Amino acid sequence: MARFEMLEDGFGAMGATAQADILFELGMMYATGRDCETDVVAAHKWFNIAAIKGSVRAAELRSELSATMSKLEIAKALREAREWMTMH
Repeated sequence: MARFEMLEDGFGAMGATAQADILFELGMMYATGRDCETDVVAAHKWFNIAAIKGSVRAAELRSELSATMSKLEIAKALREAREWMTMH
C-alpha cells in the first residue's frame, strides 16, 4: 500500500476520475488477492470510496461484494471508509 500512500500528498491535484480509478484498483487488488491477501472488508472500503468519487463500476462491485459479506464485515468496511474520507 505504500506506493499509493506516496501519492496521497498530490491527491488533491489529481482529477476526480484519476482518483476514482486508483481507488477502484485498490478495491480490485483486495477483492482478487492481486499482490496481497484477499480481504473483502478492504475491497468494500476502497470500492465505496471510489464510488463516492464517481466510479459507477465500483458502486456495482461494492453491491455485489456486499451480498457475500456479513453485516459485521459491512459495518467495519463502512467505518473504515468513513475514517479514510475524514482523514483525506
